Amino acid sequence: MKNVLVIYYTQSGQLGTIARNIAKPFLNSEEINVTFHEIQLQKSFPFPWNKDAFFDAFPESFLQIPTELKPVPEEILNTKYDLVLFHYQVWYLSPSIPINSFLKSAEAKKILNNTPVITISGSRNMWIMAQEKIKVLLKEANAQLVGNVALVDRVGNLISVITIVEWMFSGVKKKYLGIFPLPGVSEKDIQESDKFGETILSEFKQNQLQNLQPKLVAIDAVKISPYLVTVDKTANKIFNKWSNLIYKNQKNRKTLLKVFNVYLFLAIWLISPIVYILHLITYPFKLNTIKRETQYYQGV
Repeated sequence: MKNVLVIYYTQSGQLGTIARNIAKPFLNSEEINVTFHEIQLQKSFPFPWNKDAFFDAFPESFLQIPTELKPVPEEILNTKYDLVLFHYQVWYLSPSIPINSFLKSAEAKKILNNTPVITISGSRNMWIMAQEKIKVLLKEANAQLVGNVALVDRVGNLISVITIVEWMFSGVKKKYLGIFPLPGVSEKDIQESDKFGETILSEFKQNQLQNLQPKLVAIDAVKISPYLVTVDKTANKIFNKWSNLIYKNQKNRKTLLKVFNVYLFLAIWLISPIVYILHLITYPFKLNTIKRETQYYQGV
């Protein structure tokens, strides 16, 4: 009997549903014992979010500063797992605070040590640099990253800003104003995510996890947008300056967060479209770089 651990953190429930769908083929196998672990905080973040709490989470999210978690059950800590399916979401272009807190914990290092891990993200659309940060944390935990699945909101970048913000602040997954698409990873993509589980299970049973990622890519587990890669990298540099400024000036934290709020609004609605136009103009001159980056970010 092989042991598989499914780890996730969720507020809306979306990532929990994804986790169970991807794990479905494992749950249907009599040869595998599947355990689920939901990461929980000692002090939970609100859902739905309010504006103050949402922006207040920015510095610690981006700077990857951990917070206190509820303990992992002893049964999980005392079990050696043959595979970990690790589900995470992105906050401010970094792994969420609960995910960072878990990966930096002694408990995570014990669980993940010398263990194959497959990362599965559910995000709006920008996950590339967050995944790079996850790689660093997994390496520090001596985990073996063998696969990656990135599920995203497929609608346009600016439209998804509107729909996701509405969802976060209302707590209700609905068509905003009756005309916008549903926010988040589509129901179709969630329901069909068990195909990734089937592929993972097949390689797992054959002890061929080192060959897994190309097979996941072949069934659309990871799609790369060159434009969003550029935005993600650029925004990380800017967020680094903002987060450090705010975190190091606690007396002026509230004021600085309000200024950051205004900056973020302008960046999304004024600067982002200009960057997109520049991307289209320069695209033909960057084909080799784009091809190289696509191959890298689709891998592990």
